[in-house]
Amino acid sequence: MSKITQSELNLPSAAPKTAVERLKSINLQVYVMLAAILAIILFFTFTTDGAYISARNISNLLRQTAITGILAVGMVFVIISAEIDLSVGSMMGLLGGAAAIFDVWLGWPLPLTIIVTLILGLFLGAWNGWWVAYRKVPSFIVTLAGMLAFRGILIGITNGTTVAPTSSAMSQIGQSYLPNGVGFSVGAVALMLFIGWQWRRRSQRQNLGLAVNSTSGDVTRHSVTAILALGAIYLLNDYRGVPTPVLVLVALMLAGMFMATRTAFGRRIYAIGGNIDAARLSGVNVERTKMAVFAINGLMVAIAGLILSSRLGAGSPSAGNIAELDAIAACVIGGTSLAGGIGSVAGAVMGAFIMASLDNGMSMLDVPTFWQYIVKGAILLLAVWMDSATKRRM
Repeated sequence: MSKITQSELNLPSAAPKTAVERLKSINLQVYVMLAAILAIILFFTFTTDGAYISARNISNLLRQTAITGILAVGMVFVIISAEIDLSVGSMMGLLGGAAAIFDVWLGWPLPLTIIVTLILGLFLGAWNGWWVAYRKVPSFIVTLAGMLAFRGILIGITNGTTVAPTSSAMSQIGQSYLPNGVGFSVGAVALMLFIGWQWRRRSQRQNLGLAVNSTSGDVTRHSVTAILALGAIYLLNDYRGVPTPVLVLVALMLAGMFMATRTAFGRRIYAIGGNIDAARLSGVNVERTKMAVFAINGLMVAIAGLILSSRLGAGSPSAGNIAELDAIAACVIGGTSLAGGIGSVAGAVMGAFIMASLDNGMSMLDVPTFWQYIVKGAILLLAVWMDSATKRRM
């Protein structure tokens, strides 16, 4: 099988299934997630007498999805490379707290706060990656140590107190909305670019003699995507408009999808996760690639931390608590294999939306917190079991 086929399918070369069977498996996975989202929406809409699908709640739901989704965009590449990062929750709290300190205590201008926070995220992510890639310490141990250390540093630099209130400029990152006309314009342009990109990929696959979906199927899928996206924008405009964090998530998701499917770096990540020895023999610099993956993950965490502190209007010592579990669960629910080599950015974001939908719905129903943890834990266990059961049948 050629490298192009592997990258397009996001699967390691060792998989015994044919190209057509793999495409069907990917499509089935997407349909299952869409069915799950529809079931969740219908259930909570019925149990909340329609309040669940009000414009205000949908806006809140998408803002909840944004932070977990951004974490999942970084985490999915870490997991695809057959590693794990348990430190993202504490790292997000630390970086968000640092941004709040720069803004509130030091009075830095917003551009400087953003730049320094992003650089710190890259550095902390690269620090984790250096220990994993070059010192050969298991990522579970490295990031577990990071989870404890970053939380300790956060408590130390904030003296265990909340850093508030953030400036009005910083609050715009997580609390602002796009005007109605701008939201529709951005959405329409993004849809046209995305659909054009998808059809270009389809044309390239046909020219190479690779398997593609039917034309009617692609037209239907893209039409449904356009209707859902523009419908969501229309609904959001009934409240305040498209939340800025959602726009950031969409931009990062598209960038992640492009990197995963259209760049040599993305192919290397899948190759390392699929078979690290084969990747090394093929000339892939495994250590440098893994370190870069962790650095990118740190950058995503920094963006999420900025949005979190902006949305809360403060930096809190408890911010980001167990957020790493939500990010990992989002990736697994979205079809990413914990064994590495398989996964997609879009699936991870869909998984984040499922997690946020459950959180939002259960909160509206005043479900006790302990039950919310139990439900999310059960769903994560079920997703991993389904992944393992699928592999046994392959």
